[in-house]
Amino acid sequence: MAVALPGLVLVTAIALWGVAVASAQVACADAVRAGARAAARGEPVPAVRTAVARAAPAGARVGVRRGVETTRVEVEVAVEAPAAGGLPAITLRAHALAVTEPGVGGP
Repeated sequence: MAVALPGLVLVTAIALWGVAVASAQVACADAVRAGARAAARGEPVPAVRTAVARAAPAGARVGVRRGVETTRVEVEVAVEAPAAGGLPAITLRAHALAVTEPGVGGP
């Protein structure tokens, strides 16, 4: 019985980490979609970056590149594993493209 309890705690911690990873991936996808919508409306790059940063998980890196035809929005975040599990962090990434509105300046 004494051996089963630490194992149960470890399995529970890893399961909760899995939920945190899934939640962070959904947040990343939502963030890039918010940025793509802002870019499609023709908002300036700083406004697009702000929209993405607001929706992204804490500690995420945000990238916005506006080209002549498209704007690319990227989010990357590392989700740390539970210390007891001894697993490495998982890096999650999401990106979206939006057509650059006519008349909107390039990069």
